[in-house]
Amino acid sequence: MAKHNAIQKTNAMRMLDKARTAYEAREYPHKPGEPVDGETVAALLGQDPARVFKTLVTQGAGGGYFVFVVPVAATLDLKKAARAVGEKSVAMIPVARIEPVTGYVRGGCSPVGMKKAFPTVLDATAADGDAIMVSGGRIGLQIQLAPADLLAACGGKLADLCAE
Repeated sequence: MAKHNAIQKTNAMRMLDKARTAYEAREYPHKPGEPVDGETVAALLGQDPARVFKTLVTQGAGGGYFVFVVPVAATLDLKKAARAVGEKSVAMIPVARIEPVTGYVRGGCSPVGMKKAFPTVLDATAADGDAIMVSGGRIGLQIQLAPADLLAACGGKLADLCAE
């Protein structure tokens, strides 16, 4: 995958560049103030929603933060998520906490390039293909890359995370 140099670099892109990770940055149209949902993003980019992933940030019972990356049409199973990170339980953080914790805004949260490196788990379905898409670090930008490259970039692992 070729890098797209005409797009303004985000922290996620800079980190992938630094690691010499191949990716393709793809922009989609978005009007400021309009809500963003992953299935619409997938449609705008002509992608299968099963290959476009959203980034969800949780807090564990012990107080630590955890990042889960699941297909946009799927629902994170919080019990599976907690098991995947060895916590008694995890809960989604409030929307108002996303930016202070990650450095990203809701709808533009990338698993790569957060303020701090948090334990990250990618749903096992990501391994079913050669490439997936995740947020590029701002609303209106997605990054397409190999699942193994994403795992390497964020120090993540694979697990079954989605509700049946």
